[in-house]
Amino acid sequence: MTPRVTFNRTDDIHPCYEIDKVSYILITKPSTVCVLLYIIFGSLSVVTVCGNFLVIISIIYFKQLHTPTNSLILSLAVADLLVGIVVIPASMKFPLSTCLFYDNLICKVRLCFDITLGTASILNLCYISIDRYYAVCQPLTYRTKKNVHVVVMILASWSVSILVVICFVIARSNLAKCEEKCFLEILLENILGPIFSFYLPVIVMLCIYIKIFTVAQRQAHSIQNTTSIKSGAAVSKMEKKASKTLAIVVGVFLVCWTPFFLCFTFLPFSNNSISLTVIEMLNWLALSNSMLNPFIYAFFYSWFRSAFKIIISGKIFQGDFANSISSLHLIPQHL
Repeated sequence: MTPRVTFNRTDDIHPCYEIDKVSYILITKPSTVCVLLYIIFGSLSVVTVCGNFLVIISIIYFKQLHTPTNSLILSLAVADLLVGIVVIPASMKFPLSTCLFYDNLICKVRLCFDITLGTASILNLCYISIDRYYAVCQPLTYRTKKNVHVVVMILASWSVSILVVICFVIARSNLAKCEEKCFLEILLENILGPIFSFYLPVIVMLCIYIKIFTVAQRQAHSIQNTTSIKSGAAVSKMEKKASKTLAIVVGVFLVCWTPFFLCFTFLPFSNNSISLTVIEMLNWLALSNSMLNPFIYAFFYSWFRSAFKIIISGKIFQGDFANSISSLHLIPQHL
């Protein structure tokens, strides 16, 4: 996910590299800042891998977690796990600065993984919101067709991700042959790509979560009017928890991804140059969403926390704990 930028070949360089002013060859430049960056990004990779690995093991091992909604969370965790294993380490070794100087095969492969897994992660988040919409707003339809819906959504998320990266690669290869900017390639790379990878899923997520919140609020008020004061207070508490969950989900997602995609979309149409440091930081901010997803979609719920405790303590190696999690409230009704 690397936008085309204009930059100063001698000044705007990654802090871990310097350029020879005669040969324009990049040379590794170890420094305190460079070491600090590697520690930060390395920690990001480790936390991303560990968090999503816990989610994957929990859903696969514990039978009570074998639900359609959790299948979507599993697909999301796989995409985010691969971001932690492939994209983050590759971005540390081959950052944007070096790939702008040497657009070799490794940089192209890194970019393809970046686009595919980033898009898959975003689309899985979108499809989780769609799944929650059917569960809350159309419960009867959801119960009869939930398995079919989930399979279709998982296949669609990965298929669209692969299609986006194919279009991106074609557009990039054609742009390299053009002496001037090619309108069709710019359209594919900087407009249609972001629309299908980000803007459309964001619009869908926002609309669906607003609808879910409205329906859940109406249901809560209806229950309050027909139950005791004590029950009404419990419903009100659940309503506040749902509002908080939705705010965290949408807020963190938008904070991580919106700055990068806005830069990606409008930069080619601007005559102003932009610092590579800014673009790299926006890219890393977007990648950090893969680390945060397990906390948002898994750590928030008690059944996942119970599963994590059993896994981390090593109890799963001491006996059969596949049915050890309480089956109560396995499917969140407000998320």
